[in-house]
Amino acid sequence: MASAVEQALSLKNVAVVGLSRDPAKAAHTVPRYLQMQGYKIYPVNPFGGSELLGEKVYNRVSEIEGVVDLVVVFRPSEEALPVVEDALTRQDVKAVWLQEGIVNSEVEALVQERGLIFVQDKCTFKEHRRLMK
Repeated sequence: MASAVEQALSLKNVAVVGLSRDPAKAAHTVPRYLQMQGYKIYPVNPFGGSELLGEKVYNRVSEIEGVVDLVVVFRPSEEALPVVEDALTRQDVKAVWLQEGIVNSEVEALVQERGLIFVQDKCTFKEHRRLMK
């Protein structure tokens, strides 16, 4: 059986919460890398302007007009719960991924209670590169 990381990375419609406008930050370069690997990226950033990485920017995951399989969170650990609670109002979310350095036991319990795929404290870029070797 595939690991949670492998299962999550098999999902191709990705809401990226906290996608940065700053091209020097991981919260910009990692989603850009995923986009270049064929993932559909939905930027979620209330301060991101109208467009990031050539895609419409949303204020919240619940506002995205399109299928969202995977929610990747680039926000501090203490800000993750309300983000995920909002995302889980959608019926299409299959997985939640808290980026490297982000750990939240409340989010973990909520996501697992729903029977969804959960990854935390891992980098989508590093894991994708590792699995693609």
